[in-house]
Amino acid sequence: MHRSSTARWNGTGLEGKGQITTQSGTLADTAYGFAARFQSEDGKAGTNPEELLGAAHAACFTMALAFRLSGAGHPPEELRTEAKVHMYKGDGGWLLPTIHLVVVGKVPGLDADAFTAHAEAAKATCPVSRALAATPITLAASLG
Repeated sequence: MHRSSTARWNGTGLEGKGQITTQSGTLADTAYGFAARFQSEDGKAGTNPEELLGAAHAACFTMALAFRLSGAGHPPEELRTEAKVHMYKGDGGWLLPTIHLVVVGKVPGLDADAFTAHAEAAKATCPVSRALAATPITLAASLG
């Protein structure tokens, strides 16, 4: 199985503009650039690599958790995950020091401790978490 995305960039790093397109077409010439990455906290200037990384991680983790819960006989009614990708500028350049996953689940017949255990296992085994193994990933799991 292979998945692909493309990025196109025109101009300097500061003033240039880029577009991202995914194989599925979900993103098609979606804008990204300096303002979207470093200045526009509201996200209205376009996307950025960290936002996309967070989306990929949230989606992968949530699907892994759904499979895990279903396999254990507790199919979820709903799982909502936010992936907070932290970024700061260090001495050697920009760093992504941590990713924090926050998941809230609606899972009939499951207590909070069991839900947290399943969430921790899904975090450890989802393919995106594994790809990001060099980055500390924290988790807050709750039923709601």
